[in-house]
Order: sequence, then structure tokens, then C-alpha cells
Amino acid sequence: MTEILPFRGVLYDTSRVRGEDVVSPPYDVITPELKDALYSKSPYNIVKIDFGKDLQGDNDSENRYTRASKYLEDWLSEGVLKETENPSFYLYEAEYTVGNEKKVMRGLFGRVRITELCDGIYPHEATHSKPKADRLTLMHHCNANLSPIFSIYNSQRRGYLDIFDRCLSTSPYIAATDLTGAEHRMWIIDDPDDVRIIGEELKGNPIYIADGHHRYETALTYQKEMKAKNPEHTGTEPYNYVMMYLVNMADGGLTVLPTHRLVRELTDTGVSGFLKPLEKFFEIRTIDADSDLPAEIAGLEHAIGLAVYGENKHFILLYRGEDLTDVPEPLRELDVTLLHELIFKKLYNVEGVDYEMEPGVCLSKVRDGSYQAAFFLNPTRVEDVERVALACLRMPPKSTYFFPKILTGFVINRLQ
Repeated sequence: MTEILPFRGVLYDTSRVRGEDVVSPPYDVITPELKDALYSKSPYNIVKIDFGKDLQGDNDSENRYTRASKYLEDWLSEGVLKETENPSFYLYEAEYTVGNEKKVMRGLFGRVRITELCDGIYPHEATHSKPKADRLTLMHHCNANLSPIFSIYNSQRRGYLDIFDRCLSTSPYIAATDLTGAEHRMWIIDDPDDVRIIGEELKGNPIYIADGHHRYETALTYQKEMKAKNPEHTGTEPYNYVMMYLVNMADGGLTVLPTHRLVRELTDTGVSGFLKPLEKFFEIRTIDADSDLPAEIAGLEHAIGLAVYGENKHFILLYRGEDLTDVPEPLRELDVTLLHELIFKKLYNVEGVDYEMEPGVCLSKVRDGSYQAAFFLNPTRVEDVERVALACLRMPPKSTYFFPKILTGFVINRLQ
């Protein structure tokens, strides 16, 4: 049974800094140029701790991880960062636009007891070792969750809505606008009765990791290391918990965007030879090259868009429902599985795939010959994430892009 608790979060003192100047996107979407821009915004920008710069002359005793630890302690000493007086939940709202639709996502920052995966907390995507090594080294130095794991759950118990409404009628504690124009706001919920009600509402719900698989697996490793070092371990120590942002699917407001695939080499045959392996498994429709390929596949069941170098037309691949009997059923229903397991592995033996969110960028890279083909996907549905996660299965990497990204720096959870 999942356990979700309030905690004494470390927050910026908003009488001394503006949220706009000190928060940042998650580390995994920060380019070197964006990092420079964040550094120039404020000497207290959270990126200096969460994803600082490597400097010439760095060594084992002086590097971005040691600097992160020093920044954290210095900012706490200076009072730029401060710990809340009472254990609290934190209401976080993101107001954003997708297409022409305005949406609002609301959820809570809480401290969630760490379990082995699929024991109440479920992943849905595969992970890589390099990001986990980076996050673990940072955790060793800072002993804190610096950015939240974005997670979802599905519950019709929504007794917290009155509490949310009361918060929303007041000014947020901290606010910022991200690079996409989404507005992010946070309120502190520390009234004991409110905290109790929220804790009861959240308790026991299966939790599905939406974004932050690497961070969760890192927190699990850190917990095991700390338990091994602590012969007095009781299970109540702070390192037994990890900070999550929790959104109820029943509240709506969630958006998943697709990530498209670029392939440098598929085959050395012409387009007829290129399409031949697909014909057994897909109905292939031809559309004009000026068509909006993502719009053409939107709403179609098991449809994949395809653009090929040197062709003045595009293709829509409509799956006939064959040859994936060796794939578990929840995964078998996903377009991203069709693409990776059938097209990339079985038909073309693709070695490497690159990822791109913007359809226009994909098309331009195919037209100029940088890539031989681009494959366009519809977004994975939130309910499919739940089905795959509950079965304790993993989708291919980059199967989901939950939007907007949760900003780093609104609240920190210390582990000591």
C-alpha cells in the first residue's frame, strides 16, 4: 500500500528572490545555451545545484557536484532558501495551452515511501544507466530530492477539491512562467486538518511514474545504500521517501505529446523496395507531401506517418493486426510498440533511432538527406500508460512526453 506524507520542504524566500529568476526546467531538457541563460538570471538559480556547469580544472575534490552541495548549504545559511515550519503538502498548478485549447493541471507535492518497482509504484518506460549515475552522484553530495518525480494516479476520492479551491482563492507562494508560456504556481498547505484529509485521500492508490523514471530508480539505489550504512535503520528515516508531484487522472488536465522518430538508414533500395516489407502488415495510403502528416494520422487507430528522403509524397501506415503475438497484450496495443518491435526490429533491423518533438524539424531533416526516414506517431493515451504500468511492463524510451514539464526549484526535499 502506497504511503504519501507531508514534509518540511525547502523553499526559496520569495521576499528575496522572484520565482521567475530562480526556477528552471528539468535537467534533461536543458541545453548548454539554456544553462547559460539560467545562470545569468540570478546567482541563486536552482540550475547551479541541480545541473551545474563543468569547469576547466575540475577534479575529484572540486566539480559541479561539490559546488552543488556548497551552493545548497550556503543558500540555506544565507536564508535565500528556508525550510517550512510545519510538514506540508504543496499544491502546484500549471496553466497551459495545447493547440488552441487552454488547460489546467493541478496536483500535489508529497513525500512518497520508496518501494521496489511494481509494489505500489509502477514504471512505464525503459531507462538508461548514464542519467542514473549522474543523479546518484548529485544525491550523494546534496542528500536531497532537488526535482520531483512526476507521477499520476487514478482515484474517484476527491475530497481535497474544497482545499484546492480555498488555496486558489489566495495568492500563490511562488510563481513562474516557463519557456512554452505555461504559468506555474504553488501554494503551501500546512493546516493540520487539510493535511490529514489529503493524506487519507492519497493513501493506498497505485502510483504510475509519468516522468522521472531515472530519478525514482536513483532514489531506490540511494535508499539501499543508506540502509546498508545504517545498522539502526528503522524505515522512518527521510531517505526512505522520495518527493513526487502527484496528479489524479480523474481531475483531467493531463496532456501527453508524441515524440517522433528519425532513422538515418533503413534500406538501400528505392521507395518500392523500401515499402515492400511493410505491405504484409500495413495498409499503405499515399498523401500529398504538402499535407500536415501528424494531422492526417490524428484520430486514426494504429496509424503511423512516414516521410522518406527523395519522395514527393508521404505515407500513412495502417496496421492490419498481425505478427505481434510474442509481445505482451498491453504493449501490443501501442503504436510505439508497433514501430519499435515490428518495423524497427523485425522488418528493418534498425540500429539507432533519434527523437524529435517538432514535426517540421523531422521533415526538414529528411528533405535535406540528414535522415532517410521520419516516423510520426499519435500521442500515447494516459489510460494506456496506466494499463502498461499496472502490468509492470516497459514501453520503449520516449514513448510519452507529459506536457508541460514540472519546473525544478519550487520545493526541495532534504533526506537528512
